[in-house]
Amino acid sequence: MPLTFRNHAQRAAPGARSPGSGAPRPDAETRRPRSKAPRRLKATLLASAVSVCLVAASSPPVPLGVGDRLFPYLGNPGYDVASYDLSFTYPGSNSKPLQAVTTIEAWTTAPLDRVNLDFAHGKVDSVEVNGRPATFASASEDLVVTPNAPLPKDSWMRITVRHTSDPVPEKGHDGGWVRTEDGLAMANQADAAHLVFPCNDHPSDKAMFTIRVTAPDGYTAVANGLPTGVDQAGGATTWTYRTRHPMATELAQVSIGRSVVLHRTGPHDLPVRDVVPAKDRKALEPWLAKTPDQIAWLESKVGKYPLETYGLLMASAATGFELETQTLSLFESELFTEPAHPKWYIESIMVHELSHQWFGDSVTPRAWSDLWLNEGHATWYEALYAQEKADQSMEARMKAAYDASDRWRASGGPPALPKAPKPGQKISIFRPNVYDGAALVLYALRQEIGKPAFERLERAWVRTYRDGTATTADFESLASDISGRDLSGFFKAWLYGEKTPPMPGHPDWEQAPLQKTAKKTAKKTAKK
Repeated sequence: MPLTFRNHAQRAAPGARSPGSGAPRPDAETRRPRSKAPRRLKATLLASAVSVCLVAASSPPVPLGVGDRLFPYLGNPGYDVASYDLSFTYPGSNSKPLQAVTTIEAWTTAPLDRVNLDFAHGKVDSVEVNGRPATFASASEDLVVTPNAPLPKDSWMRITVRHTSDPVPEKGHDGGWVRTEDGLAMANQADAAHLVFPCNDHPSDKAMFTIRVTAPDGYTAVANGLPTGVDQAGGATTWTYRTRHPMATELAQVSIGRSVVLHRTGPHDLPVRDVVPAKDRKALEPWLAKTPDQIAWLESKVGKYPLETYGLLMASAATGFELETQTLSLFESELFTEPAHPKWYIESIMVHELSHQWFGDSVTPRAWSDLWLNEGHATWYEALYAQEKADQSMEARMKAAYDASDRWRASGGPPALPKAPKPGQKISIFRPNVYDGAALVLYALRQEIGKPAFERLERAWVRTYRDGTATTADFESLASDISGRDLSGFFKAWLYGEKTPPMPGHPDWEQAPLQKTAKKTAKKTAKK
């Protein structure tokens, strides 16, 4: 999911998982234009930051950003990426840097003397802009490129960076490459893609990807999208993959290992491929065989699967989380082999990451404060699946979340106004308030507008914003349209309030007093 932390407090203990109506306005579900994050849409987000990009060539390079409230230096103003072409050469060891070439094609949205890219964990050998050598320098976690001539607004540019990509983490730089027992995988969320390759590392700037990986014979490489070629030469093999839908940088995935790729077919002849350690193929197959039915179940809830393929990447690594990298979700193989996990729990986590292909991957948050839209929906369908397939009560789970909601809001902020990440712990934005706390908002919304309107909203949301980016305000507007009611007051209270509002339809639900809870927690801790 954007990072499913199985050890975090938002996960209820196994066995404790559950769960009016407004008339829609005419054509409410179809009249809204589809948002695909074109240049105009991103220009709005970047407008306040563009002016700082128009710097004189003689001034010192400085880090820039698009002004994200939680990650102010992520992304860069002045251009809109159309495509990435990534080439990695794996040396046969996951402790040595990979040789890499990153080519970025983009439109400028402002006149630029310099172009800032996010890149922080590799050595840059050379940079070209439109085929001509360019000078470059580092500024914090930015690679600042100076072309030999200024770039006018609305011009096409191609930037080629030859660099290394270091799989060994640097102190204070978590994420990026994940070293597995037999190779590498990626975990770039939330702000770590630029530890792997130069990019505009913000979800507002989605792009198409071509990924090439060269590795010694005996290794298998798989990446986002569909394969377009396999070439062998000189004791090495090069695999090429391309996406058919735009993707945020934090969702990029590359697997390199002594793996086997298993193929099956999903609904509507959807190609499903899973990547597993060769030694674990037999043990993992029963779990992998569940994916086509899980896709069909989700399609019955929200509509046709929105991407070109799907599958699970089973990594022999201790990450502590699962991750919804686009078309190829990352899982710890231990999740499926640890006997302590109930089967229904494992399947619900599979559905959580699958749900993200609609909520987070196809429809991507415009800013990181919109994260609740990803995690809340994925948690919602995780819980709904557990209820329908394993009799794990949605209502009981939401009541438990309601009981804890004020504590979550106090520690992590309201669902749509999360507190900034802790220094050196940028993934700390993935707190309970954006998982079960956000799913609780969706439960309250269904209680408020009725199940039929809620289900129409879910389908309309993923259809309207497919392949694009969207905000909390977009969700509020669409919900109001479909329910035929002004829901601004509801969303203000539930998404931004310091205290959890009363639950519609459940006047008996109450919050545990914060002070009393703190005392109980202190006593339990003392006993341990």
